[in-house]
Amino acid sequence: MGVHRAIVIGGGIGGLAAALALHRQGVPVTVHERAASLEPVGAGLALAPNALRALDRLGVGERLRALATPHPAIGLRHPSGRWLARTDTATFEACFGDTIAAVARADVIAALADALPDGTVRTDSPAALVAPGSTTEPAVVRTPDGERSAALVVAADGIRSATRGLLFPQHPGPRYSGFTTWRTVVSPARRPEAVGEVWGRGRLAGVVPLADGRVYVYGAALAPAGARAADGDEKAELLRRYGTWCAPVPELLALAEPERVLRHDVWELADPLPAYHRGRVALLGDAAHAMCPFQGQGACQAIEDAVVLAAPLTPSTDPAAALPAYTAARLPRATAVVTGSRRIGDLVALHTPAATFLRTAALTLAGLLPARTLLGRSAPTYDWQPPALGVPA
Repeated sequence: MGVHRAIVIGGGIGGLAAALALHRQGVPVTVHERAASLEPVGAGLALAPNALRALDRLGVGERLRALATPHPAIGLRHPSGRWLARTDTATFEACFGDTIAAVARADVIAALADALPDGTVRTDSPAALVAPGSTTEPAVVRTPDGERSAALVVAADGIRSATRGLLFPQHPGPRYSGFTTWRTVVSPARRPEAVGEVWGRGRLAGVVPLADGRVYVYGAALAPAGARAADGDEKAELLRRYGTWCAPVPELLALAEPERVLRHDVWELADPLPAYHRGRVALLGDAAHAMCPFQGQGACQAIEDAVVLAAPLTPSTDPAAALPAYTAARLPRATAVVTGSRRIGDLVALHTPAATFLRTAALTLAGLLPARTLLGRSAPTYDWQPPALGVPA
């Protein structure tokens, strides 16, 4: 059957973004997703300015901005309700030239999938790398239809990436961060006025408005890996942990449907990979740089990966020659974001009375600084500019 130009393993946000970026470069691409549908696992998602610029390159940025619910201010509070730091969104947009668009993860998946040609995405189609290829040999991927050769394979197969294990068998793989997380979406009668995060002893909760009156609510807390609610009721576990915190956290959690409360432990690639490619295979998203969620950059960095990977490729370009530049561009940046997310997690993890008192005092003092001074600390992440992409033939 000849050599396919590009095969993407995994139909999550990173895999679909990579497919769309390649498509916009005129590179024929096929996505293999093992699940029976593209229905995502997850609830809400914050698209920061760096990701929105990349999504603009993919042609779906405006669609997703239109789905976001604007809010005049966001901030950080103590469980008592006292504000520690607060920033109005107008100042944020003036600093970075864009907003943070909070949207449902399903809406991001739909926007990317809808922009791809029919037949690009094959669901219920698990794929596995057989051989990474070389400058002279194609990569080989096993699919339900048999083995396929490809000039480029994009492995967006998640934090437990089998592809990563094949490419870098000596790498220790993901490490448990010490945190477990909960996520759900509720539909309150009124939109919450207090938006942002609340930090307590070794745990946090977040409130993010979505479209159509829905609200994304999440929590993260220190817990042993694999621990779950004793009776299997994670909604009750959330109320036990956060039920005495400031409004609107308890009220929103009380609205949650128990079967729609998702709980996942947080694993990260604390040890950077030696490269994000080998042969004709590029690792992307969590397969390359899984991180803690405390900067909200996991999906954002995967979208960045997609645009950077595709930018130098054309239908006549040899992908093997372009992949070293992909590693050179992405590995230092993504590693810095992984490290920054872990450092914020270290602050959230503080749980003794003395440590949390000092943290609260430091955050309160920081909140007194000019907003632009505080926001400037995020500039290395948010000010990133994507390369240009072409238009599919």
